[in-house]
Amino acid sequence: MPMKKITLLLLLLCAGFTAMAQIEIGLQISPTIAGNRFVAEDRYNFEKESSSLRLGVGVVADYFFAQNYAFSTGLLYRSKGSEISYRFTQPDGSTLSGQDDLSLQYVELPLSLKLFTNEVVPGTVVYFQVGGSLNTKVAAQVNDQKVINGEKVSKRFNIFEADALLGGGAEFQMGQSTKLFAGITYHRGLSNIDDFYRDRFGDNNIEVKNNSVSLDFGVKF
Repeated sequence: MPMKKITLLLLLLCAGFTAMAQIEIGLQISPTIAGNRFVAEDRYNFEKESSSLRLGVGVVADYFFAQNYAFSTGLLYRSKGSEISYRFTQPDGSTLSGQDDLSLQYVELPLSLKLFTNEVVPGTVVYFQVGGSLNTKVAAQVNDQKVINGEKVSKRFNIFEADALLGGGAEFQMGQSTKLFAGITYHRGLSNIDDFYRDRFGDNNIEVKNNSVSLDFGVKF
């Protein structure tokens, strides 16, 4: 097949796909219950002392490549972290212990798939979401301090984080092009966020990861 015909065919296919695709952009706010989990030996006695109420806010975009399927992404600013404790008795009998309130802020880039049902009642559909997000740390505090012993706290935390997300919710048609949505999402951290405890105990197998559950509310246009 001549190159001109191949090029024309590709252009027609792209144009057809673009015509079928639909992008919905919206604003989202997400009150979040945040915590941490640990990958460490029991002898370090890591514990989550409490969960923390955090907040996420940003822009979301659903790119529909079929009637009931969409690639979902966006850009969100989200707070994470909670109060944790540890207690380790060293071979010489001395004890290393502490209690830290971790507070981190990330810019998140979610990358997920949304599956939509047909209308369950007039103007209302249910959706399920699965995927992950790539996150960049922008600020951090420990025990409400940004500087400890003359060093910025943010340096102890890793710049990048990845997590998996799983959620669901409902969308409500409010007008020709306006939709309200509400849902719940579980975020499970996949990567270590803090190298401080590795250095403190001299054990590279220690990992601290973020965990959270968010209630998601928003409007799409």
